[in-house]
Amino acid sequence: MTPTEYEYLRKFLKDNSGLDLSADKQYLIESRLLPLARKAGLSGIGDLVQKLQGGSRTVITDVVEAMTTNETFFFRDKVPFDHFRDTIMPEIIKARAARRSIRIWCAAGSTGQEPYSLAMCLKEMGAALTGWRIEIIATDLSQEVLEKAKAGIYSQFEVQRGLPIQMLMKYFKQTGETWQVNPELRAMIQHRQLNLLHDFAQLGTFDVIFCRNVLIYFDQDTKINIFNRLARQIEPDGFLVLGAAETVVGLTDTFRPIPERRGLYKPNDPRVAAAKPALAGAAPRMAAMAGR
Repeated sequence: MTPTEYEYLRKFLKDNSGLDLSADKQYLIESRLLPLARKAGLSGIGDLVQKLQGGSRTVITDVVEAMTTNETFFFRDKVPFDHFRDTIMPEIIKARAARRSIRIWCAAGSTGQEPYSLAMCLKEMGAALTGWRIEIIATDLSQEVLEKAKAGIYSQFEVQRGLPIQMLMKYFKQTGETWQVNPELRAMIQHRQLNLLHDFAQLGTFDVIFCRNVLIYFDQDTKINIFNRLARQIEPDGFLVLGAAETVVGLTDTFRPIPERRGLYKPNDPRVAAAKPALAGAAPRMAAMAGR
C-alpha cells in the first residue's frame, strides 16, 4: 500500500464510518482489507482503492464492514447491566407508571448480545412489568451483523462469554452445537441498519439509550455532534449509558454524570447548556459511525 493509498483510505473511512485512524495504523488496514481484496479477486489494496474511487457501492459497504469492530458479548462489563437493573429500571417504572411503556435504544447493537442481555434483564423483572409495552430498538452500521442479531443464533463459545448458565437454559434452545434465543425474546427487539452520523430523529425519543464502545473511535468534533443529537432523542428524565472508557465530561453540557454510577448519565435541562459558553471545537462536523 502506498502512502497516497493509505491517506485516501483514512479519509474514506472517516467520511463513511467515522473511524479516525492515526498515521501509524497502516498495518490495521492491511490486515483487514487484504483478505477482502483477495476474496474479490483483486491483486491488492491498490485495486481495492480504484474500486472505491469508481464508486462501487458493494465495495464501499464491504470495506466499511471489514474495518468496523464488532467485539461484544452477553452482559459485557456487567456494571451497566447492574445499573440498568438497580438504578435505571426502578426509576423508570415509577416515572412511567401512568403510561406503562418503555423505549430503549441500543445504538451499536452489533451481533445482538447487548439488546438480548437487556431483554433478559427485563424478563427477569417479572410481575413488575406485567402489562407494560416494551420496545427495544437495536441499530448498527453493518447489515451483516444485524442479520446475525435477528437470527439470534450463537456458538457455544459465544454463549459462554458472560451469559449465566441459568439464563442460557431459560432463554435459549440448543440445536447441535449452537444456541438460539427463544422467539419471545427475539420478538422484543427491532433490528435496524443505521449510521450514527446520519439523521436518527425518525427513531423517536427514548427512555434509555445504550451507546457503548462506539464513540471511542471518533474524533472530538464527531463525539460532540453525536452527544448533542442524542440529547434530542432522550426523555428529559431518561438515561444515557456509555462504555467504561467513554465520557461526556469536557465535551458537552447536554448530559451530566450520575455520581458513583460509572458510565451512567442523565440529560441536562437544555437551559443549563444554553447558558454556558460553547465548548472549543464544538462546531458540528459529520463523520460516520465505526465499530463497537
